[in-house]
Amino acid sequence: MAASEQTQLQDMEEEDAGMEEREMESDEEEGMGVENSDHDEDDSSEDEKENEAEIQRLEEQLSINAFDYNCHVDLIKLLKQEGELFRLRKARQKMSELFPLTEEIWLDWLKDEIRVTDEESNREKVYELFERAVKDYICPDIWLEYAQYSIGGMGSPGGIDKVRSIFERAVTAVGLHMTKGQTVWEAYREYENAILSTVQPPPGRIPSREEQELLKAQLERIHTLFRRQLAVPLMDIEATYAEYKEWSEHGVPDTVTQQYKKAVQQMEKCKPFEEALMVAEPPKLAEYQAYLDFEVKEGDPARIQITFERTLAENCLVPDMWAKYTTYLDRQLKIKDLVLSTHERAVRNCPWTMGLWKSYLLALERHGADHQTVSDVFEKALNAGFIQATDYVEIWQAYLDYLRRRVDFSKESSKELEELRGAFARSLDYMKQDVEERFGESGDPSCTIMQIWARIEALHCKNMQKARELWDNIMTKGNAKYANMWLEYCNLERSYGDPIHCRKALHRAVQCTSDYPEHVSEVLLTFERVEGSLEDWDVAVQKTETRLNRLNEQRAKAAEKEANMARQEEERAEQRRKTKADKKAQKKVQKGTQAGEKRKAEQDDYQDEWNEDSAPKRQRGNGDHISEEYMETETGLFGKNAPPGYKAAPAVSKRTALQRQEDDKPELRNDNSSVFISNLGYTLEEPEAKLRLLFETCGPIKQIRLVSSNKGTFKGYGYVQFESPVSVQEALKLDRREVEGRPMFVSPCVDKNKNPDFKVFKYNTSMEKHKIFISGLPFSCTKEQLEEICKGYGTIKDVRLVTYRSGKPKGLAYVEFADETEASQAVLKMDGLDVQGNNISVAISNPPRRNAMDKPGSSRPGSEMMHRQVYGSRGRGRTQLSLLPRSLHKQAAVSKVENGTTAAGTPVTDSAAVTAAGEPKTLSNSDFARMLLNK
Repeated sequence: MAASEQTQLQDMEEEDAGMEEREMESDEEEGMGVENSDHDEDDSSEDEKENEAEIQRLEEQLSINAFDYNCHVDLIKLLKQEGELFRLRKARQKMSELFPLTEEIWLDWLKDEIRVTDEESNREKVYELFERAVKDYICPDIWLEYAQYSIGGMGSPGGIDKVRSIFERAVTAVGLHMTKGQTVWEAYREYENAILSTVQPPPGRIPSREEQELLKAQLERIHTLFRRQLAVPLMDIEATYAEYKEWSEHGVPDTVTQQYKKAVQQMEKCKPFEEALMVAEPPKLAEYQAYLDFEVKEGDPARIQITFERTLAENCLVPDMWAKYTTYLDRQLKIKDLVLSTHERAVRNCPWTMGLWKSYLLALERHGADHQTVSDVFEKALNAGFIQATDYVEIWQAYLDYLRRRVDFSKESSKELEELRGAFARSLDYMKQDVEERFGESGDPSCTIMQIWARIEALHCKNMQKARELWDNIMTKGNAKYANMWLEYCNLERSYGDPIHCRKALHRAVQCTSDYPEHVSEVLLTFERVEGSLEDWDVAVQKTETRLNRLNEQRAKAAEKEANMARQEEERAEQRRKTKADKKAQKKVQKGTQAGEKRKAEQDDYQDEWNEDSAPKRQRGNGDHISEEYMETETGLFGKNAPPGYKAAPAVSKRTALQRQEDDKPELRNDNSSVFISNLGYTLEEPEAKLRLLFETCGPIKQIRLVSSNKGTFKGYGYVQFESPVSVQEALKLDRREVEGRPMFVSPCVDKNKNPDFKVFKYNTSMEKHKIFISGLPFSCTKEQLEEICKGYGTIKDVRLVTYRSGKPKGLAYVEFADETEASQAVLKMDGLDVQGNNISVAISNPPRRNAMDKPGSSRPGSEMMHRQVYGSRGRGRTQLSLLPRSLHKQAAVSKVENGTTAAGTPVTDSAAVTAAGEPKTLSNSDFARMLLNK
């Protein structure tokens, strides 16, 4: 530690100690007790211990994963809070080596270093820190701080020139910044005005010739700064022009006025974009993109560059924006230092993006970087942590291409050639050991790298033996069944090998190919027509016929097996339908029997009461036979025992009911001009009117047919028939439209009897690299809120919240981005993010394939038995509500009866009477009625 830093820290500590003593004395004078002071000291020591423990935890976490960005930020904040200057400096240094620091972190760091640096010898360290800061991002505030700090050293030799040099670099870097560039220009002019005051002679004294020259040169500098600033479109440029008019003794030159007017015109063009940026919420990507499109169309390279820099300052984690910027610099400006520094900044901000590393390698080669630099950048790329196995294949290919271009193949052997072969061998080992272990796949199933190596050996090195070894290795990795791989190998043999090896390869291809054996057979026969003898032709014909006959037999057996399986499946389906119909018929019979018994019991009860109160008196006839007079009514609920005045409804024959159903049945729908709507609420008021209002925007409606129950209530689905089939496509766009709190389903009208495989909702079951899957969302999260969260990571194409059929959210969502890199960035940055108190999980969308066991109606082995054992023979009820009266529940809860009371001490009533053996007695219908009424 420097002596000045130690002295300043000691002074700060002594000052703090003095302040604490004065505060304690003041507290004592005000009458505060010692106990309260001790309590504050205890709290302070406890906070210090907690902060120190948290600091140690963060440092330990960074020792495990040094690329935890948020952990670095938290550690820096905590160390700054504790005033740990040297540990804070070390933490900032480590973070800056791995990541570019934000403007806020850089300014805090610079201000801290400036405060502890008094001696002139230590100013160079601060200058070095400023140089690192201005390379991360183009920030006007950092440049302004840099220039102001340099003014403090203008008294040293060459200090004035150093300040001017820094100001010149500042106006070059950020002078075109329309909203913040003006502050840098004004600071530069203020500095030159301060210099002017030092060279002006005192009043009353005639300046010497040398002093006059200095004064004239200084005035010209200020004039030049005014002219340069007025040529740049900046906010409040009118105030600068007015200031120049007032400052200039001879007025404003016409050339300056013309430049000023052009700048004002340019400012007016840019003003709408600047105003849009002012009102937009960060990160303002869409607004910046519109601004960039405008500037690119205008064609001013300096303005395009500053607009890119402003965009990336707020969107530094958007790989596509870095790719656009570096591409523009590569193709338009082509300035080596600017191009390479921008590529370096791009990969530091988005190290997970393979495309940026690949472009960086090409730029290094394009601008003649030395071989060691290119190799070092490639090694960093391998350690960047790509998210796909294929990314490693592509970065290896880019590096191998670079090494191949360095080789002089006119020489039989060279250092570059050996390095190329060594890199090929290392790449294969890397794919096998590192990539496969991490991703579970090679990333290069077609062995592209080995194919390129084989071609280089055959074409440039004339080493067909090595090429054949490589192709043998390719075929052993599961590629022997593909015709295109064999044909690629055969083309290599025909180009650089000999007919003998080519013939052998084609014979092996005929035996091994399983995807296009006919095509390979035709290639072999064509080859023998051109190259072979009669004997070769006969052998080729025999082999191809044998192979194709065997394949045809296998295909026939496979087709027969498939037909048998389909037939068995149809038989099983028919058996299931028959069993289901039998069970349904049996349930109807059982239900009818139970209903008959219930009616009989009701008739008996009613008969007893009616006979006692209002039945006609019995009259004795001959032989003491009792003849009863009953009212005869039509067959009804009570049969012949109907009460007086009761008249049953006339019976409806089965034929009449069927005829009524046939009359009510809607006409067959026109599938080409109709849509099926479902998942509507049963309680929807005036559904036809609401649906007509909703679908009229799609085209003229011919008819709306809603399906109702036997009671006339709406069942939540129906059909909408349009006059033209063109309207159907517009109607399908209303799918999932919310209607009174429920998502309405809209699907094409397809007769499933004719199209049994038709599925309305078909979602992709393969990996969607441009789409992410989010789980753990709070149920209150809306589509707009989720889109607002995700748009900071790229361009959003679609957001879909997963809901139940009722419309209630599941806490899941799919977000589709414009490309794969944006989706990858969102996964890295959003996984584990806190959303309204929930930690969400984010991954690339990769829906699992739906197995047969998971399909509706299927069950896993043992599941049916488990449900029967737990919930009874009919399984678990849908509502889980008990249909027994509460009195019976009370009775079932009685575990023991002793001396007429329950175990709980409650007397036994009639409704819960039990026999002496402990079993409940049989209850009559009257008992049940009393229990229901008494509860």
